[in-house]
Formats: sequence, C-alpha cells, structure tokens
Amino acid sequence: MENVFDTLQARGFIQQVTHPEDIKTRLQQGSVTFYIGYDPTASSFHIGNLVPIMAMVHMQRAGHRPIAILGAGTTMVGDPSGKTEMRQMMTRETIEENALALRGQLERYLSFEGGNRAMLLNNGDWLFDLRYIDFLRDVGRYFSVNRMLTFEAYKQRLETGLSFLEFNYQLLQAYDFLVLRQRYDCILQMGGDDQWGNMVAGADLIRRVEQTDAYAITFPLISNASGQKMGKTADGAIWLDAERTTPYEFYQYWINVDDRDVKRFLRLYTLLSLEDLTQFDAMEGAELREAKHVLAFEATALTHGKTAARAAEQAAQAMFGGDGEAADMPETLVTQNRFDTGVLAVDLFVETGLAASKGAARRLIQQGGASLNGTRLDTIDATVTNTDVRDGAVILRAGKKRYHRVVVD
Repeated sequence: MENVFDTLQARGFIQQVTHPEDIKTRLQQGSVTFYIGYDPTASSFHIGNLVPIMAMVHMQRAGHRPIAILGAGTTMVGDPSGKTEMRQMMTRETIEENALALRGQLERYLSFEGGNRAMLLNNGDWLFDLRYIDFLRDVGRYFSVNRMLTFEAYKQRLETGLSFLEFNYQLLQAYDFLVLRQRYDCILQMGGDDQWGNMVAGADLIRRVEQTDAYAITFPLISNASGQKMGKTADGAIWLDAERTTPYEFYQYWINVDDRDVKRFLRLYTLLSLEDLTQFDAMEGAELREAKHVLAFEATALTHGKTAARAAEQAAQAMFGGDGEAADMPETLVTQNRFDTGVLAVDLFVETGLAASKGAARRLIQQGGASLNGTRLDTIDATVTNTDVRDGAVILRAGKKRYHRVVVD
C-alpha cells in the first residue's frame, strides 16, 4: 500500500500531527477509516475548502476510507475558530438545504462505490437528540476548562467576547469523533490547522472513554504569496458552484495566480504525480505560464469536469490569442436596438456585474481598469455602439482578471 503520509507531506498538506510515527505506521499497514467535517454555512464550497477535499481524495486513492461529515448539528452552534465575533445564527432549514447542495459537490471528488467507498453523514443525526444533562455527565466531565482556554481559538476570542454557546463547540466536535470511532471504527480526524484544539480534544476523549488510540492531522491554512487568504479576492470568494463562479472564471483564477504560488499549488490542487510535477521545478519567469495553464486546466477539470475545463481553456484562448470559442465566458444578452443609439459603458459594467454601481464603474474607468474589446476606456461617458460589435458581441474587462461577453441579439 502506498505510504500516503509521505505523499501528503511531500505535497505540503501536513501541518501538525498527533503521534506521527504511530499514525504513519497505521496508514502503511492497512486501510484506515478517517473523517473530515464541514459545517454547511453556505450552499457551496469555495476553493479555500479544497485542501481538505483534495487530502480526502489522496487518502481514498491510497486505499483508505473517507467519512465526510456535514455538520448540521455543529452549525447550529457555530465554530469560534478563526472568527473575531460570533457567527450569524442560521435556521435549521437553511442549514439542511446547504448540506444537500454540498453533498453534490463532494460527490465530484470522492468515490461512493467500491471497497473503500466514501460515506457522507450528518452529525445532526446524533446531536439533535442529545439529552443535555446526560451529555454533560457522560462527555462534559472529561473536559478541563483551564485546558480549553489554552487553545488559540478560545484565547483569541476571549479578547472580543466568547459566548457560552460557542464554548460548547469543542465538546460537540469531540463527541462527533467519539461517535464515529464507536460506530465506524474511525481512528483519524483531519482538518484545517485552526481545528487543532478541537481535534486533539476528540482524540483525548476517545482515549478516555474507549481506552484506545485516535489521531489527528491538520493542514496548513493556505494563503497566497501576497498573504491573502486562499479563495478570497477583491470581488469575493471563488466558489465550486458553477452558478456562482463559472468554470471560465474558475479557470481564470488559477491562470492569474502569483508566479511564486504556481509550483506549490500544483502539488496541492492537482492529482498529477510528484514525478510528473518535477518538470516544472526548474521553470522561472515566462516559462511559468505553461505551468499555470496546467494548473488551471487540472483544477477546473477536477471541479467541473474535463469538458467544462476544455471550454474554459478555449474561451481563454479566444480572448487572449489563439483559436477557440469564447462560449464559456460569462455572458449577458443585449438587444440590437439598444446599440443602435448607443449604450453608456458604465451601464453595461453594472448590468454585467463587473461593477456594483455606476459610481464604481466610473471610478474603474478613471483608474484605467476598464476596457472594451481589449482597448482601455479613458472617458466615463464612453458609449458602446454597433461599430464596437465583433462576431456578435463585445468583450468587457474589469481589472486584470474579470471578463464578460455582451452578446447582441
């Protein structure tokens, strides 16, 4: 069996580990059941969630069994980790709707068939019916408040205010791990490094209750070379849902990553072998453009499929040179008669969502960040007419990365 621990380490997934030699041996000896939890606070994952998802993929490909937990129960409480204030409360109905949407996205990455088929569970199934007094006596007695306050997530929140509701979150996540250990022989929890305290608490609870070992592995919280949190842009998150971030926009995000991030991201966000990735190690400067195209195609194919990835690639080629159709670029339909008399460019930027308001569109033009068919707009009263139409459309650009195709009907 492949030593997946070494693979994850070589790709940059591993940040902290409890008993590293022990879990490395267990992963080498045979199939291990592990889990990662996701609180369904939105109806889509964003690419900041991709590191744990990709880690699950590598683990399953190495013969281990993944359990993905959609935390409808824990979302009712709200995880204080990494938050400066209490998370906005969500209704149970919204949480369940989000969980259903996230289920479909996970199915793109994990196999739910075969001997080590993935499982998808909802912790609301065991948390919603807990009897509070019994839970305090059976689980709460194993937790030391003094120790809980030493974990970074709680220490940070004490400065701004930590609610008693949030203080319970660690107990619930630890209890999840215990339930999975008892029901499914799950011995390993994986997740982001901001979950370290919660994960250690779960492993410790299992040792106390079951007198058996359990392990935790955390992943680094990924930032780009500029220090910006992964998946966040000036225009918002990059979603895995094609309705919220089109495959073309998704592809363009990867094409435009900083040169300093390309080699690292190829290891984290693609399934290309480490051996295959060595061809990019010596690349510098302009050569990295080739590596960016590989990164963009592979990451988009994993999330949206190879057909969508090829369409996004062709759309980019059509926009930036080379052959291909631009059909997968975001589009807005405009009637012919509007262009007969001319349409203000600022209005088109608002209609297409490239600017939030006319004021924002004017500022974009004044700052030199707006273009029409590849030519920068230099006046805020610029008008788009039929003479600007090329092959039945005009192409708008906001900044360096956001494009929109206005199709004339």
